[in-house]
Amino acid sequence: MPRPAVTLGFLAIGIVLLAAVLFFTVFVLRQDRLLYFPTRRLAATPQALGLPSDDVTVTTEDGERLQGWWIRGSGRRVVLFFHGNAGNIGDRLERAKILSQRFGLDVLLVDYRGYGGSSGSPSEEGLYRDARAVYRAAVAGGFEPRRIVLFGESLGAAVAIDLASKWACAGVVLETPFLSIPELARLHYPFVPASLVRSRFDNLAKIADVAAPKLIFVAERDEVAPPSHGRRLWETARGVRELFVIPGAHHNDTYAVGGEPYWNAWERFLGELPP
Repeated sequence: MPRPAVTLGFLAIGIVLLAAVLFFTVFVLRQDRLLYFPTRRLAATPQALGLPSDDVTVTTEDGERLQGWWIRGSGRRVVLFFHGNAGNIGDRLERAKILSQRFGLDVLLVDYRGYGGSSGSPSEEGLYRDARAVYRAAVAGGFEPRRIVLFGESLGAAVAIDLASKWACAGVVLETPFLSIPELARLHYPFVPASLVRSRFDNLAKIADVAAPKLIFVAERDEVAPPSHGRRLWETARGVRELFVIPGAHHNDTYAVGGEPYWNAWERFLGELPP
């Protein structure tokens, strides 16, 4: 008859194994839920912040309808704002307000599929299609590629890199970018085999194909996308590029902690772009 301690030991091992099997099953079958965190309700609107804007609906090449705002600036340049993996465009209006009022930029702020009022569900290829649709909307709105600036934060940086690696633009601003999703998984889930990670968002493989000038913001204390990822992208990129490390900043407080030096970097970058 087995001793109780041995029985309990086997039971504990069984529980651990079962938990591991369940985790890997969920990771493989539903890993998108570990990557995308969309919300539907908008926390704010441009009208509430006193921003002149128009509601826009953008239709993608596969028929999804994306909802967003065209925040009006001077009409000289437009920024296509690709946000991160959580929330929706209503959470990015403070930043959009500064970009518009401080620099006179038009800001095209549109939710990805499955976010805010946009139809569909997010996926890697889906987000790339969304970006292309937003770009086409900017061109249809009167902005030539030389007057279009791409801005991507976190996951949005991957969206901006993919778009800029294929389509012309005036410049690209990347904030807290990462090398790829498998590299992030290796950091945050080291026990998960890289072969199980379906989404790639492989920025390292694409950054050298981005011909436009690039400004890369890295948060010194980023707990999600390590500063080393942004530095590696800057080292791999070609052509005109600048790396700006935001002292003391974490992944989600970049411009608040960065203050004037952060915005001065934006101003320098925009000022050096061709008219």
